[in-house]
Amino acid sequence: MAEGIRLRLDVSYDGTDFSGWAHQPDRRTVAGVLVQALDLVLGAGTATGLTVAGRTDAGVHATGQVCHLDLPAAVWRQHDATLLRRLARLLPADVRVRAMTEVPAEFDARFSATFRRYEYRVTDAPWGAEPLRRYDTLAWPKGLDLAALNAAADGLVGEHDFAAYCRRKENATTLREVTRLDWRRDPDGILVATVQADAFCQAMVRSLVGAMLVVGDGRRPAGWPAGLLVRRERASEVTVAPAHGLTLVAVGYPKDPAEYARRATLTRRLRVVPDA
Repeated sequence: MAEGIRLRLDVSYDGTDFSGWAHQPDRRTVAGVLVQALDLVLGAGTATGLTVAGRTDAGVHATGQVCHLDLPAAVWRQHDATLLRRLARLLPADVRVRAMTEVPAEFDARFSATFRRYEYRVTDAPWGAEPLRRYDTLAWPKGLDLAALNAAADGLVGEHDFAAYCRRKENATTLREVTRLDWRRDPDGILVATVQADAFCQAMVRSLVGAMLVVGDGRRPAGWPAGLLVRRERASEVTVAPAHGLTLVAVGYPKDPAEYARRATLTRRLRVVPDA
């Protein structure tokens, strides 16, 4: 059997015109476009096992997505000096592979991850979103109070059952540990929520944002989002925030490569990790 190597790919994309990450027949997806470009450069089926840290939904963006794939070592040695630039010429402008790095075979983009970090951008300016940022910034029709947003966020930090904020999947737990959840207002007036957890279940981040926004504009009390954590099913009162305001900005991994396999084993033991 030919010797193989594993590559880590750091990927960015504008999710506006993609039907999410995962390959879907007859739909334009990030994985589909990436595999098509790799097949053109390397030969159909040469790159195998494409695995992503988080399968982002339709319309969600990424500046810090991570995936891995496997290649025959001889193919990598033949193309390693030119592959990044060749992909840049072939890929559409709304997706970029920013780095390709050889990693140990134990590295798993999905299960070796220690955290995923997202940001959600909102403007409460009366004129709406700036035209050049309309695809990654939600325009909110009411004024938002930063202190109220952070008060709502405080009660959601920690390990909880987030069933009220998730689309439940069969045989998948909704227990998650949110290690960071806070809001800031940047100098340009944009409000940015930073949400970090070991993993997220489907629609969780956008549901959390939706719950906090109605606190920020005064329609709900600060303790309302945390109060929903007692639910064991999706809370119908929570409106899922639109996809376009959300960006995956970072995925974390153990600093010591020797820990990749241990982390992957631990993650699989704890839960079946649903898509972010």
